[in-house]
Order: sequence, then C-alpha cells, then structure tokens
Amino acid sequence: MLKIRQENTNDYEEIYNVIKTAFETAQHSDGNEHELVVKLRKSNNFIPELSLVAIKDNKIIGYILFTKIKIGEYDELALAPLGVLPEYQKQHVGSELIKQGHKIASELGYHYSVVLGDEKYYSKFGYIPASKYGIEAPFDVPDENFMAINLNHSNVPIKGVVKYAKEFGI
Repeated sequence: MLKIRQENTNDYEEIYNVIKTAFETAQHSDGNEHELVVKLRKSNNFIPELSLVAIKDNKIIGYILFTKIKIGEYDELALAPLGVLPEYQKQHVGSELIKQGHKIASELGYHYSVVLGDEKYYSKFGYIPASKYGIEAPFDVPDENFMAINLNHSNVPIKGVVKYAKEFGI
C-alpha cells in the first residue's frame, strides 16, 4: 500500500538518491534536481508541509516539492521536482503525490501552482498553459510546457512574470 507523508530529516539521503535515480533517464533534465532540493530546503521559499514522500514497503519510492514563488504581489507555488524511482513509474505514484500536494497547498491558502513539464502528463491534473491565467515564465519556453493550475478555483487576479527562488538559478 502506498503512503504519502511529509518528509523528515531522516529521509534526506534516501530522497537525494530517489531524485538522482529518477532523473538519470529523464528526457528533460539538467541532472542536478537532487542538488536543487538540498538548496531549496535551506531557502526562505521552502515549505516543509509541501515536501512529500511516497512510501511503499517501508521504502521511499517517490518525492515531490512545491516551493514559494512570487507572481506579482502574490506568494504562490512552483512544483519542482517530482521524481519516482523508475521501477515504480506508471503506477500512479506521481499522481498521488501531486493530488496530496495540491490538497495541502489549497488548505494552506495558495491559489496557484506552476510547473514546467510534459503537457500531456500535467494536464491530467488540471494544469493548463499558464499564459491563460496571465502568468508568464521568466525564460523562453513553449507555451504548452509552462503550465499552471488554479488550486482552489479562486478569483484572485494573478498576472505577471514568475519570480522563482534564487536557488533555481533563473
């Protein structure tokens, strides 16, 4: 049975290895996602409640992190990274991490989450091109790959260029 919970300090090494392994064969990766997580944990943009692990048979098999970003005057979220060990991919582990992350994010009062990723995958969870909300990427990217979701169907008028945590190097 799959269990989703907030990470704790005892998980750090296992999470590091899960992310590193998950992204070794990723189509779009800079190969440093595991190092990014280490840096983000030390930043002011880190939200402990939104750093989640997926556990099966007492083993961490997946990880997701949402960190604070700025869009105009609002604090919102970026989903990055999401990683699942290759042998557990296509078994809804990532889906469960995303759903739980969205639920917690909404409960914490966030309105939007952005993600840079595969439009076919993330659209299953309600992500659409961010430009439809007036949200712009701070870098050149195809419109269909920079996506956002309105987490709680709010009418908050968000518009502007995303300002990522400095740890992203953007």
